[in-house]
Amino acid sequence: MRKLLTSSIVLVAVLAGCAATSTPVEQSPASLPRLKPDVLEVLPHDPAAFTQGLEFVGATLYEGTGLTGHSVVQAGPPGQAPSVRAALSPELFGEGLTVVGPTLWQLTWQNGFAIERDASTLAERRRVPYSGEGWGLCHQQGSNRLVMSNGSDKLTFRDPRTFAETGSVTVHSGGQTFGQLNELECVGDEVYANVWQTDTILRIDAATGSVTATVDAAGLLSASEKGSADVLNGIAAVPGTDQLLLTGKLWPKMFKVRLVPAP
Repeated sequence: MRKLLTSSIVLVAVLAGCAATSTPVEQSPASLPRLKPDVLEVLPHDPAAFTQGLEFVGATLYEGTGLTGHSVVQAGPPGQAPSVRAALSPELFGEGLTVVGPTLWQLTWQNGFAIERDASTLAERRRVPYSGEGWGLCHQQGSNRLVMSNGSDKLTFRDPRTFAETGSVTVHSGGQTFGQLNELECVGDEVYANVWQTDTILRIDAATGSVTATVDAAGLLSASEKGSADVLNGIAAVPGTDQLLLTGKLWPKMFKVRLVPAP
Protein backbone atom coordinates (compact mmCIF):
# COMPACT_ATOMS: atom_id res chain seq x y z
CA MET A 1 0.00 0.00 0.00
CA ARG A 2 1.04 3.50 -0.52
CA LYS A 3 2.87 4.69 2.56
CA LEU A 4 4.01 8.16 1.53
CA LEU A 5 1.78 11.03 2.53
CA THR A 6 -0.91 11.46 -0.08
CA SER A 7 -4.51 12.42 0.12
CA SER A 8 -6.84 9.51 0.93
CA ILE A 9 -10.50 8.83 0.52
CA VAL A 10 -11.97 7.36 3.66
CA LEU A 11 -15.65 7.28 2.84
CA VAL A 12 -16.85 6.30 -0.61
CA ALA A 13 -20.47 7.03 -1.38
CA VAL A 14 -22.39 4.20 -3.01
CA LEU A 15 -25.93 3.85 -4.18
CA ALA A 16 -28.05 2.32 -1.43
CA GLY A 17 -30.14 -0.61 -2.64
CA CYS A 18 -33.78 -1.07 -1.83
CA ALA A 19 -34.24 -3.37 1.16
CA ALA A 20 -37.12 -5.66 1.93
CA THR A 21 -39.26 -4.63 4.87
CA SER A 22 -37.98 -7.63 6.87
CA THR A 23 -34.35 -6.52 6.54
CA PRO A 24 -33.06 -4.63 9.62
CA VAL A 25 -32.27 -0.99 8.97
CA GLU A 26 -28.54 -0.34 9.37
CA GLN A 27 -27.20 2.66 11.21
CA SER A 28 -25.98 5.59 9.18
CA PRO A 29 -22.34 6.62 9.73
CA ALA A 30 -23.46 9.68 11.70
CA SER A 31 -25.41 7.53 14.18
CA LEU A 32 -22.73 4.90 14.83
CA PRO A 33 -21.49 4.52 18.43
CA ARG A 34 -18.34 6.56 18.99
CA LEU A 35 -15.53 5.24 21.16
CA LYS A 36 -12.20 6.59 22.36
CA PRO A 37 -9.13 4.95 23.93
CA ASP A 38 -8.73 5.30 27.69
CA VAL A 39 -4.96 4.98 28.23
CA LEU A 40 -4.02 2.49 30.96
CA GLU A 41 -0.28 2.18 30.36
CA VAL A 42 2.38 3.64 28.07
CA LEU A 43 5.12 1.35 26.77
CA PRO A 44 8.22 2.16 24.70
CA HIS A 45 8.20 1.43 20.98
CA ASP A 46 11.06 1.49 18.51
CA PRO A 47 10.79 4.89 16.76
CA ALA A 48 12.51 3.39 13.71
CA ALA A 49 9.85 0.67 13.29
CA PHE A 50 7.54 1.36 10.35
CA THR A 51 4.78 -0.73 11.90
CA GLN A 52 2.59 -2.74 9.54
CA GLY A 53 1.33 -5.61 11.69
CA LEU A 54 0.94 -6.13 15.44
CA GLU A 55 -0.37 -9.17 17.29
CA PHE A 56 -0.23 -10.59 20.82
CA VAL A 57 0.03 -14.34 21.39
CA GLY A 58 0.34 -15.28 25.05
CA ALA A 59 3.05 -13.03 26.45
CA THR A 60 4.70 -12.50 23.05
CA LEU A 61 4.11 -9.46 20.86
CA TYR A 62 4.71 -10.01 17.15
CA GLU A 63 5.44 -6.99 14.96
CA GLY A 64 6.01 -6.68 11.24
CA THR A 65 7.49 -3.56 9.68
CA GLY A 66 7.63 -2.18 6.17
CA LEU A 67 9.71 -0.10 3.75
CA THR A 68 11.71 -1.70 0.97
CA GLY A 69 15.11 -2.76 2.24
CA HIS A 70 14.13 -2.27 5.89
CA SER A 71 11.24 -4.71 6.43
CA VAL A 72 11.48 -7.12 9.36
CA VAL A 73 9.34 -9.39 11.48
CA GLN A 74 10.15 -9.72 15.17
CA ALA A 75 8.76 -11.13 18.41
CA GLY A 76 9.32 -10.66 22.13
CA PRO A 77 7.86 -9.17 25.29
CA PRO A 78 5.99 -5.90 24.67
CA GLY A 79 8.05 -2.81 25.35
CA GLN A 80 11.34 -4.75 25.30
CA ALA A 81 13.94 -5.66 22.72
CA PRO A 82 12.74 -8.52 20.49
CA SER A 83 14.01 -11.99 21.37
CA VAL A 84 13.81 -13.19 17.75
CA ARG A 85 13.98 -11.20 14.53
CA ALA A 86 14.08 -11.92 10.81
CA ALA A 87 14.77 -9.47 7.98
CA LEU A 88 12.87 -9.72 4.72
CA SER A 89 14.72 -9.83 1.41
CA PRO A 90 15.81 -6.30 0.44
CA GLU A 91 13.34 -6.07 -2.46
CA LEU A 92 10.30 -6.85 -0.27
CA PHE A 93 7.93 -4.43 1.48
CA GLY A 94 6.50 -6.16 4.54
CA GLU A 95 2.89 -5.71 5.59
CA GLY A 96 0.39 -7.15 8.07
CA LEU A 97 0.82 -10.44 9.92
CA THR A 98 -1.07 -12.94 12.05
CA VAL A 99 -0.28 -16.10 13.99
CA VAL A 100 -2.21 -19.36 13.63
CA GLY A 101 -0.86 -21.92 16.07
CA PRO A 102 2.72 -22.76 15.00
CA THR A 103 2.41 -20.68 11.82
CA LEU A 104 2.90 -16.98 11.18
CA TRP A 105 1.54 -15.47 7.97
CA GLN A 106 3.06 -12.21 6.74
CA LEU A 107 1.82 -10.15 3.80
CA THR A 108 3.85 -8.20 1.30
CA TRP A 109 2.57 -4.96 -0.18
CA GLN A 110 2.97 -5.20 -3.97
CA ASN A 111 5.18 -8.26 -4.23
CA GLY A 112 2.17 -10.54 -4.77
CA PHE A 113 2.67 -13.21 -2.13
CA ALA A 114 2.28 -14.05 1.54
CA ILE A 115 5.14 -15.56 3.51
CA GLU A 116 4.45 -18.53 5.75
CA ARG A 117 6.85 -18.65 8.71
CA ASP A 118 7.56 -20.74 11.77
CA ALA A 119 5.97 -18.74 14.60
CA SER A 120 8.77 -19.65 17.04
CA THR A 121 11.86 -19.09 14.92
CA LEU A 122 10.34 -16.79 12.25
CA ALA A 123 12.11 -18.90 9.64
CA GLU A 124 10.50 -18.70 6.21
CA ARG A 125 8.74 -21.90 5.07
CA ARG A 126 7.14 -20.96 1.75
CA ARG A 127 5.56 -18.18 -0.29
CA VAL A 128 1.95 -18.28 -1.45
CA PRO A 129 0.86 -15.96 -4.30
CA TYR A 130 -2.23 -13.76 -4.19
CA SER A 131 -3.71 -11.17 -6.52
CA GLY A 132 -3.57 -7.46 -5.70
CA GLU A 133 -1.98 -5.67 -2.77
CA GLY A 134 -1.53 -6.86 0.81
CA TRP A 135 -2.22 -4.51 3.72
CA GLY A 136 -3.63 -6.01 6.95
CA LEU A 137 -4.20 -9.53 8.24
CA CYS A 138 -5.75 -11.23 11.28
CA HIS A 139 -7.12 -14.63 12.29
CA GLN A 140 -10.69 -15.27 13.43
CA GLN A 141 -10.34 -18.25 15.72
CA GLY A 142 -14.07 -18.97 16.01
CA SER A 143 -14.51 -19.13 12.25
CA ASN A 144 -10.98 -20.47 11.69
CA ARG A 145 -10.33 -18.10 8.83
CA LEU A 146 -7.92 -15.33 7.96
CA VAL A 147 -9.22 -11.82 7.29
CA MET A 148 -7.20 -9.68 4.90
CA SER A 149 -7.37 -6.06 3.73
CA ASN A 150 -5.90 -4.64 0.52
CA GLY A 151 -6.54 -0.91 0.93
CA SER A 152 -10.01 -1.05 -0.58
CA ASP A 153 -13.41 -1.25 1.13
CA LYS A 154 -13.35 -5.07 1.15
CA LEU A 155 -12.25 -7.68 3.68
CA THR A 156 -11.20 -10.96 2.09
CA PHE A 157 -11.44 -14.30 3.89
CA ARG A 158 -8.74 -16.91 3.41
CA ASP A 159 -8.04 -20.48 4.48
CA PRO A 160 -5.45 -20.41 7.32
CA ARG A 161 -3.65 -23.49 5.95
CA THR A 162 -3.56 -22.83 2.22
CA PHE A 163 -4.16 -19.07 2.09
CA ALA A 164 -6.81 -19.71 -0.59
CA GLU A 165 -9.56 -17.10 -0.85
CA THR A 166 -12.90 -18.28 0.57
CA GLY A 167 -15.08 -15.15 0.41
CA SER A 168 -15.30 -11.43 1.07
CA VAL A 169 -17.50 -8.66 2.46
CA THR A 170 -17.74 -4.93 1.75
CA VAL A 171 -17.26 -2.73 4.81
CA HIS A 172 -20.19 -0.36 5.02
CA SER A 173 -22.70 1.54 7.10
CA GLY A 174 -26.02 2.46 5.62
CA GLY A 175 -25.34 3.54 2.06
CA GLN A 176 -21.65 4.29 2.45
CA THR A 177 -18.57 2.11 2.20
CA PHE A 178 -15.31 2.60 4.06
CA GLY A 179 -12.05 2.33 2.14
CA GLN A 180 -8.33 2.55 2.94
CA LEU A 181 -8.66 -0.31 5.44
CA ASN A 182 -5.20 -1.01 6.79
CA GLU A 183 -3.87 -3.00 9.78
CA LEU A 184 -6.44 -5.44 11.21
CA GLU A 185 -7.10 -7.11 14.55
CA CYS A 186 -9.64 -9.90 14.98
CA VAL A 187 -11.47 -9.88 18.32
CA GLY A 188 -14.15 -12.56 18.48
CA ASP A 189 -16.62 -12.04 15.64
CA GLU A 190 -15.48 -8.47 15.05
CA VAL A 191 -12.53 -6.91 13.26
CA TYR A 192 -10.84 -3.65 14.21
CA ALA A 193 -9.35 -1.83 11.22
CA ASN A 194 -7.13 1.23 11.01
CA VAL A 195 -8.23 3.67 8.34
CA TRP A 196 -5.01 4.72 6.65
CA GLN A 197 -3.77 8.28 7.19
CA THR A 198 -6.42 8.98 9.82
CA ASP A 199 -6.75 8.55 13.59
CA THR A 200 -9.90 6.48 13.04
CA ILE A 201 -10.32 2.80 13.83
CA LEU A 202 -13.44 0.96 12.66
CA ARG A 203 -15.09 -1.90 14.55
CA ILE A 204 -16.62 -4.22 11.95
CA ASP A 205 -18.99 -7.18 12.08
CA ALA A 206 -16.96 -9.58 9.95
CA ALA A 207 -20.00 -11.68 9.03
CA THR A 208 -21.75 -8.81 7.26
CA GLY A 209 -19.12 -6.09 6.81
CA SER A 210 -21.30 -3.69 8.79
CA VAL A 211 -19.45 -1.08 10.85
CA THR A 212 -20.64 -1.29 14.47
CA ALA A 213 -18.60 1.58 15.97
CA THR A 214 -15.91 4.14 15.20
CA VAL A 215 -12.90 4.84 17.42
CA ASP A 216 -11.27 8.27 17.53
CA ALA A 217 -7.65 7.59 18.52
CA ALA A 218 -6.41 11.15 18.06
CA GLY A 219 -4.27 12.69 20.76
CA LEU A 220 -2.26 9.65 21.85
CA LEU A 221 1.02 11.32 20.89
CA SER A 222 2.01 14.79 21.98
CA ALA A 223 2.54 17.52 19.41
CA SER A 224 6.32 17.19 19.66
CA GLU A 225 6.16 13.39 19.28
CA LYS A 226 3.95 13.64 16.22
CA GLY A 227 6.60 15.68 14.43
CA SER A 228 8.81 12.66 13.78
CA ALA A 229 6.04 10.02 13.70
CA ASP A 230 3.95 8.73 10.83
CA VAL A 231 0.36 7.49 10.90
CA LEU A 232 -1.51 5.37 13.43
CA ASN A 233 -1.10 1.73 12.40
CA GLY A 234 -1.00 -1.11 14.87
CA ILE A 235 -3.74 -2.82 16.89
CA ALA A 236 -3.19 -5.85 19.11
CA ALA A 237 -5.71 -7.36 21.52
CA VAL A 238 -4.18 -8.07 24.94
CA PRO A 239 -4.94 -11.74 25.67
CA GLY A 240 -7.45 -12.43 28.42
CA THR A 241 -8.55 -8.80 28.73
CA ASP A 242 -10.75 -6.21 27.06
CA GLN A 243 -7.67 -4.11 26.31
CA LEU A 244 -5.81 -3.23 23.13
CA LEU A 245 -2.29 -2.12 22.31
CA LEU A 246 -2.19 0.78 19.87
CA THR A 247 0.82 2.24 18.08
CA GLY A 248 1.86 3.63 14.72
CA LYS A 249 4.58 3.88 12.13
CA LEU A 250 7.74 5.42 13.62
CA TRP A 251 5.95 6.00 16.93
CA PRO A 252 8.13 6.18 20.06
CA LYS A 253 5.37 4.70 22.23
CA MET A 254 2.72 2.01 22.43
CA PHE A 255 -0.46 2.55 24.40
CA LYS A 256 -2.36 -0.07 26.36
CA VAL A 257 -5.95 1.12 26.25
CA ARG A 258 -9.54 0.23 26.98
CA LEU A 259 -12.18 1.55 24.62
CA VAL A 260 -14.85 3.67 26.29
CA PRO A 261 -17.74 5.75 24.95
CA ALA A 262 -16.63 9.10 23.53
CA PRO A 263 -18.27 12.20 25.01
